Amino acid sequence: MNATTHTAPRSERAGRPADTPRGPARARRRRFDWRTWGAFALLTAPMLIGLGVFKYIAIGWSFLLSLSDAQGTIALGDWVGLDNYRQLLGDAVFRNSLSKILLFTLFIVPITFAASLGLALLVNRIRRGRAVLRTAFLIPAAVSYVAASLVWKMSLFSGMPAGIANMLGGWFGMEAVPWLQAGDPPLYWIALVTLRLWLQVGFYMVLFLAGLQAIPKEVYEAAALDGATGLRLLRRITLPMLRNTSVAVLMLMFIAAFQAFDEFYNLFGGGMSGSGTAPVKTPLMYLHDTAMGAQNYGLGSAGSFVLTALIVGVTLIQGRITGFGKSEE
Repeated sequence: MNATTHTAPRSERAGRPADTPRGPARARRRRFDWRTWGAFALLTAPMLIGLGVFKYIAIGWSFLLSLSDAQGTIALGDWVGLDNYRQLLGDAVFRNSLSKILLFTLFIVPITFAASLGLALLVNRIRRGRAVLRTAFLIPAAVSYVAASLVWKMSLFSGMPAGIANMLGGWFGMEAVPWLQAGDPPLYWIALVTLRLWLQVGFYMVLFLAGLQAIPKEVYEAAALDGATGLRLLRRITLPMLRNTSVAVLMLMFIAAFQAFDEFYNLFGGGMSGSGTAPVKTPLMYLHDTAMGAQNYGLGSAGSFVLTALIVGVTLIQGRITGFGKSEE
């Protein structure tokens, strides 16, 4: 008796699926892939070239300038090694600017954090008009720091009797105060702190509000059944579930505080006159006067890398302490 045998297709016997494209189909797919990659490269090339030339090459050139004696020129050649870094760290003015920005950071970050979190908690409890309030608090974040600084300088804290701050103080029997001049006590910090709060609280409030709205309502309902209310609910439920948002907000606040420049520079002078008479000078103000005023680009470049290292170090320490990026247990 003859047994009927079925012969498998050649493609299956060779270990290749029967529906694998062959010949012209595979060639068409290869041409299509090349065409796609070509279009991708054409569309992204302007951005990548601009990013490379104006950012990464500029950063590399700035690092080389920090190792050279570049006064009045950005040409390389007169190498001095780490002398610019030694001169910078030995400058009492630069060290004083670092201490001032550290104190400013330690003061402004907790206040901004508490104000933005408190506003987010209040806005989150409102059922009607939440979008209007969110937009109203967010609008200052879109205002230019330069424009806001000029408003604070020329209107709110102008030091003239017609200034808004002095007018309000006059209602309570206070005399006109030169808010932005050096004095004892240093009242210019009031202008700096209120300006920074007005500009930043709304932005961080929106971040906290997004974190609050991501907390499941079932968690609050279960906690309410267990008798948790008020501060206990905030401490046991809300704050732990806002941990990642809080750490990210703190990191952004620290970086923004160390990079403070616009409000200090414009409140205390600015323009071609520089900031030599400013009662308080941030590291970026010092570097601006060094590079753009004295045209010592080598020393200015060294200062920018010292400040960058300080920001990166503080950020890494904060991330290590708070466990930023770790998954929640």
